[in-house]
Amino acid sequence: MPFAASSGARIYWKLEGADGKPALVLLNSIGTDLSLWDAVLPALLASFRVLRLDTRGHGASDAPAGDYSLAMLADDVSAAMDAAGIDRAAVAGVSLGGMIAMELALSRPERVSALALICTSATMDKAAWQERIAKVRTGGTAAIADLAMQRFLSPAFAAGQPAVAESVRRSLVAMNSEGYAGAGAAIRDMDLIGQLPALACPVLVVVGERDASTPFAGHGENLLAAIPAAKLDRLDCGHLAPLEAPAALAGALRAFLQPGPDVAAAAETLFEAGLGNRRRVLGDAWVDRSLANRTPFNAEFQAMITRVAWQEIWSRPGLDDRTRRLIVLAITASLGRWEEFRLHVRAGLTSGGFTRDELKELLMQTAIYAGVPAGNTGFAEAAAVMKEIDAAG
Repeated sequence: MPFAASSGARIYWKLEGADGKPALVLLNSIGTDLSLWDAVLPALLASFRVLRLDTRGHGASDAPAGDYSLAMLADDVSAAMDAAGIDRAAVAGVSLGGMIAMELALSRPERVSALALICTSATMDKAAWQERIAKVRTGGTAAIADLAMQRFLSPAFAAGQPAVAESVRRSLVAMNSEGYAGAGAAIRDMDLIGQLPALACPVLVVVGERDASTPFAGHGENLLAAIPAAKLDRLDCGHLAPLEAPAALAGALRAFLQPGPDVAAAAETLFEAGLGNRRRVLGDAWVDRSLANRTPFNAEFQAMITRVAWQEIWSRPGLDDRTRRLIVLAITASLGRWEEFRLHVRAGLTSGGFTRDELKELLMQTAIYAGVPAGNTGFAEAAAVMKEIDAAG
């Protein structure tokens, strides 16, 4: 694992992408590690060489005791850039990551070509952060987990993606308490707002419309007022934009950092994001066969379905994957779309998307509301798929 030495700590970093691409540094929020960016990364690697790092006190980086400062954390980023062989880069940061990015651009302007400040602020409540730090140093990160989760994710996303929400919570509770408290002190003590007019590089301010932690009012608006010529982008998400709106965030970053007409690149971003959802729901084998069967005649249709159905619809936060699968089965059975019905039965049963008992109950409901013939054929088609699954397993 690559580490950079900085102010008595080892800072874990990871560099991905082609060497000839422009450098982009991604910084995570407090309470998360570099995996926060996992869903965004595939849409960025075609255009950028991406450096991610675990903030001091987080992930695989060291977590020395005591208070950290934004200057210290900016030094860590600079050390990671040195270790990765990057002299100058665009820097995008979420929450604490955005604060570190501002500090780095102010203290080392020669190293920062552009800033993307995502769901962040330069004016946080010092007393509230001191109270949070005290709780963590007394009772660990579990003592503030409920509060943090309320501020991390929008209620709709947390309800619709419970597995993601639980993973975020689990990582937060498991992290080093001294690391969280130390990073919290950097937020508590930051003094950035008066310095922001000195920023000379291009700046994008990204706000989440459902962000309860650093909303536009009182946070994003202050950044826009203080930073000369800053641009604004609004996303339909909570505080952790890379989790809730990865495709939209990737599109915003690409549009800002590579301005100009890029319709093809935007379409490719949505396609790649949709392809990930398609693989998750239907499985790699089926998707690979589908891609192999593309022809000049149907390729555009396949691309459209992947962008719209699998990205726009399957990425919406209102429903979880299990509920969507069952809805698809009910609709395809009711309409007699048996090829699609069999596809989703097989994918759901082999991937743990739902149980055979749940499928049975769904078909009973279908028989009542869509007609006994639809239910009867649905049972027959499902039984045939289950027989094939049992024979193969």
